Amino acid sequence: MSYPHGAELYRGKAKTVYATDDADLLLMHYRDDTSAFDGEKKAALARKGMVNNHINAFVMTRLAQAGVPTHFVRIVGPQESLVRRLDMVPVECVVRNVAAGSLVRRLGVTEGLELDPPLFELFLKNDALHDPMVNDDHVLAFGWASAAELRRMRELSMAVNGVLKPLFADAGITLVDYKLEFGRYRGELLLGDEFTPDGCRLWDAGSGERLDKDRFRRDLGGVVEAYEEVARRLGVDLQAQG
Repeated sequence: MSYPHGAELYRGKAKTVYATDDADLLLMHYRDDTSAFDGEKKAALARKGMVNNHINAFVMTRLAQAGVPTHFVRIVGPQESLVRRLDMVPVECVVRNVAAGSLVRRLGVTEGLELDPPLFELFLKNDALHDPMVNDDHVLAFGWASAAELRRMRELSMAVNGVLKPLFADAGITLVDYKLEFGRYRGELLLGDEFTPDGCRLWDAGSGERLDKDRFRRDLGGVVEAYEEVARRLGVDLQAQG
């Protein structure tokens, strides 16, 4: 890494977060690691960290331009971005435009079924428990977020959908579903974590070809190449350095 940083604060499945000399800012490093099934399947894929870093920067910038507040500040290296330090809400928000993945397994609905209106679901962020699905009452009872924060998380999640669904459609990609994480910053909820093909399902609008981490889950191969295709269609500059 080229950007000066301090202590390692968090090491996830595919990212490492470091302190900086500014208490309000963190350095997010996108590694080439990838994993599935709660870390049971792992691999290192060359270029993946760089591609994800740039896709995330592009998406976060577009969301901010549309009025969605995010923690993203700027890219500072091929695999590094500066972000605001958040007090994270331990709940993942999932928006589903098309039935796929765990929804199909849970409810027995047909994969590919279009969902109108989109579904909004909550999951506790806990790898040891396999991120169980929860509802508003769980979140309130255990103090993970307030009622106002829950309303805001839903509002922002659907605002993200309003921006990204047509953005991807214009690129010939169906935004099937995605997960979001939020955190508190100076009394405001901001979109945190990342938005990359690691955390959403993206299908080619014509062929249905998977352009996301399902390629890794299903041993389809060409994972990074698919991510690069997403970047190309969106017009992401993979050479940008901030």
